[in-house]
Amino acid sequence: TSAMLLLVMADNFMQLFVGWEAVGLASYLLIGFWFKRPSANFASLKAFLVNRIGDLGLLLGIALIGGAAGSLDYAVVFSGAPGLAQHQITVWPGVSLPALDLGCVLLFVGAMGKSAQMPLHIWLPDSMEGPTPISALIHAATMVTAGVFMVARMSPLFEYSPLALSVVLAVGATTALATGLVAIVQQDIKRIVAWSTLSQLGYMMAGIGVSAYSVAIYHLFTHAFFKALLFLAAGAVIVALHHEQDIRRMGGLYRRMPITYATALIGTLALAGIPGTAGFFSKDALISTVTQSSGPVGAYAGWCLLAGVAVTAFYSARFLLVVFHGRETEAASHMTEREPRGRWMLGPLVFLAVPSLLIGWFTFQPVVLGGYFAGS
Repeated sequence: TSAMLLLVMADNFMQLFVGWEAVGLASYLLIGFWFKRPSANFASLKAFLVNRIGDLGLLLGIALIGGAAGSLDYAVVFSGAPGLAQHQITVWPGVSLPALDLGCVLLFVGAMGKSAQMPLHIWLPDSMEGPTPISALIHAATMVTAGVFMVARMSPLFEYSPLALSVVLAVGATTALATGLVAIVQQDIKRIVAWSTLSQLGYMMAGIGVSAYSVAIYHLFTHAFFKALLFLAAGAVIVALHHEQDIRRMGGLYRRMPITYATALIGTLALAGIPGTAGFFSKDALISTVTQSSGPVGAYAGWCLLAGVAVTAFYSARFLLVVFHGRETEAASHMTEREPRGRWMLGPLVFLAVPSLLIGWFTFQPVVLGGYFAGS
């Protein structure tokens, strides 16, 4: 939490980088919480190494932009963005590129690692080796959204780099569709939710790629509620079934876990963007802005996001029907919701279900349509 606050409140690139690395270190330690498990050690090391690839891009981007602007302070760099757009940097004898284009693309490489955009997405599904509350923390509101926030924070620079925005749009749209397709065939309950996170992060990046920064951040906001809800609901099921995570060994749980089922239903409806839920308000605004963008990249991204809607609805329905409906399995027949540990989990589920269902009604107008971020 402290590292995220440091990152979010930074007013210069140096402070941003320190907070960025601190978030990565904390995530590495949390993913490897069960340090006696070889799989957990492998997952934490994989996350650490893949993120270092992205961090190299971020560091190079900061160095390039800071060197060209003569400062690492946001106010100085942002005010000099028009001049940076005209500045050329020699990358090879006789070959020069706009410094701002190259710098913004390198910054986005850093965001690709942290926000698990293809092809630097491979670490995130394995991070499910950590405890479920850690998965909810990392995938709902902290580490994986840091990249989205950083690119949105750098919007004064990206607005002068159409090339970088096109790269963000193409990568985000591809990630949104491709990772959603992978979620369809997953059998591990936590991995289904993890791959859905990758897909939703792609939606956010696609929104940024068409300069819809407020809409992308708003989807980040609503996503935090229903994704944390889904992870904790999955955790409640796992604990009730004595740490079983294979959805093929689940079924008929809605009778034995009615409150968990009701909250998971709300979470999946919000994830699928069903009208009235929080996910509908943010996702519909994102799709609307992307489909109205021009150019070949915009058309490609629009079709990807529209197809992603159907894919999201499919794996959301599969998650809910296989886990809570269908034939009751032997594992389900030997459990009861009255287990003491399960009872403690109901409070957070209900707490998160309320905003997942209702918060869009109260925040969409002032935040997205009312220019809430206009002065930021």
